[in-house]
Amino acid sequence: MIFFFYFFTAATGRLLVGFRKWYYNMCGFNKLGLMRDDTIHEDLDVKEALRRLPENVYNDRMFRIKRALDLSMKQQILPKNQWTKFDEDVHYLTPYLEEVIRERKEKEEWMKK
Repeated sequence: MIFFFYFFTAATGRLLVGFRKWYYNMCGFNKLGLMRDDTIHEDLDVKEALRRLPENVYNDRMFRIKRALDLSMKQQILPKNQWTKFDEDVHYLTPYLEEVIRERKEKEEWMKK
């Protein structure tokens, strides 16, 4: 019975990863060279997180976005060897965004007192 549980868990995990990769490719932003964090809607928290990014990471983001806009206007996509791969997509903005949100919530709690 234990063997079945581990087999089932491993098979489910592989299936889930396969689905995530399929969905990642279906979204299409990777075909423009974008990463997941490049597609986050820019609200006040995101703008503050972007302000905190290291300059080189911010510049890389701006290059990817400008290239994607250019390709989109031309109704083109990158050659397949230049697509952002699922395994190479890094959440570069998420840690900064989580910190900004945590700080904002902490400040809101402080102001309630």
